[in-house]
Amino acid sequence: MEYVYILQSEKNAKYYIGSTNDLNRRLSEHNSGQTKSLMNLLPMKLVFSKACNIKGEARRIERHLKKLKSRVIVQRIVAEGRIRTGII
Repeated sequence: MEYVYILQSEKNAKYYIGSTNDLNRRLSEHNSGQTKSLMNLLPMKLVFSKACNIKGEARRIERHLKKLKSRVIVQRIVAEGRIRTGII
């Protein structure tokens, strides 16, 4: 099982989008400072995750969301708790 996830900094409310095959391990890595790009944003909290059964789907969704560079879309995904099919 793969996951696409959205983290939010508890420090300044910025979002981070990622994908992984082990959500708990990855969240732990992020919050322990193993992700250099997030070190100044710690602590991070998980605000959205979506399980994907098809191999590569989580990575595809992650790349697409990062390309959009839209905080509004990310906020809508978090608020609704789902990714609309028209977005991806």
